[in-house]
Amino acid sequence: MASTSLLKASPVLDKSEWVKGQSVLFRQPFSASVVLPNRATSLTVRAASSYADELVKTAKTIASPGRGILAMDESNATCGKRLDSIGLENTEANRQAYRTLLVSAPGLGQYISGAILFEETLYQSTTEGKKMVDVLVEQNIVPGIKVDKGLVPLVGSNNESWCQGLDGLSSRTAAYYQQGARFAKWRTVVSIPNGPSALAVKEAAWGLARYAAISQDSGLVPIVEPEILLDGEHDIDRTYEVAEKVWAEVFFYLAQNNVMFEGILLKPSMVTPGAESKDRATPEQVASYTLKLLRNRIPPAVPGIMFLSGGQSELEATLNLNAMNQAPNPWHVSFSYARALQNTCLKTWGGRAENVNAAQTTLLARAKANSLAQLGKYTGEGESEEAKEGMFVKGYTY
Repeated sequence: MASTSLLKASPVLDKSEWVKGQSVLFRQPFSASVVLPNRATSLTVRAASSYADELVKTAKTIASPGRGILAMDESNATCGKRLDSIGLENTEANRQAYRTLLVSAPGLGQYISGAILFEETLYQSTTEGKKMVDVLVEQNIVPGIKVDKGLVPLVGSNNESWCQGLDGLSSRTAAYYQQGARFAKWRTVVSIPNGPSALAVKEAAWGLARYAAISQDSGLVPIVEPEILLDGEHDIDRTYEVAEKVWAEVFFYLAQNNVMFEGILLKPSMVTPGAESKDRATPEQVASYTLKLLRNRIPPAVPGIMFLSGGQSELEATLNLNAMNQAPNPWHVSFSYARALQNTCLKTWGGRAENVNAAQTTLLARAKANSLAQLGKYTGEGESEEAKEGMFVKGYTY
């Protein structure tokens, strides 16, 4: 087993001083020429994109008050696990029926600004024959697309993973834009129990940066998501320490790849103790640690911070988000939840047509709760027992 000192000792990760000043350097318009300082010979890099204005507009639309993202980009295999939990076979027809239920919930756009789709869904029609993308747009919801190709073992690391999918990404993102997608998602992970090694952190950061640059070049706002997994017995201070290192590395490579910060969104993990830790944190503690991390690592040029739930219960994810919005923040601090929006909805539906309205009502209630949390006005009143159920799965993949 690698010791935790492996990350601390890495020269690659010693960029905290750079992070302090980068928000000023890279806040020019995306089409501007950027002169990189402190080089023997000045190097001018032209970071140009005909989509610059559109990227900024899309990011601001998604990061709008009282709204967040519905993550419904589970792979067909993972969607099959969800369907199996309610006794349904994993067929395209059943996946279509469930996704139709989600995107067609009346008034969903009041609380949801963006929906991340799996490739099948982006090209899929509802059970009524209408394109899923068109249904979302009519609800004032921006369609997004998962573009990574999943996690694979990182050779030479401490049993860690890296995210594949850069090969052919430019042509795929161009096609997704033509199909109606306007933002993208790429999820890579960092495991605290396995180190994390400097190699794994650098690989995660570089992959995210290349993906982000390619996505912006195709007109898609990239969601940058280095998920720090909940797995482990570590305390909240250890999570914070790793998160600081990871985000310093990520922004170093985003800048190195000339990514426009005004045209990205972040999807970080909240700073919490490991899921197997004996110490639990209150929403106020989670908010304090997480906001400290954001202030120290995330430039205010970034429009939105859309937190993942990472296996927290529906209620826990909402309470933590609410605690982070008790005072003004430089960014739109919101949510990009999958299970924390869908869990009770899926159980309510149960695969039965007569339960669709009830399931949609449940989804809207959960979305409204998180909308209120984004505004700092959530009270927690009237929550069901199902909403309190934890959803952490050790070694979770999707």
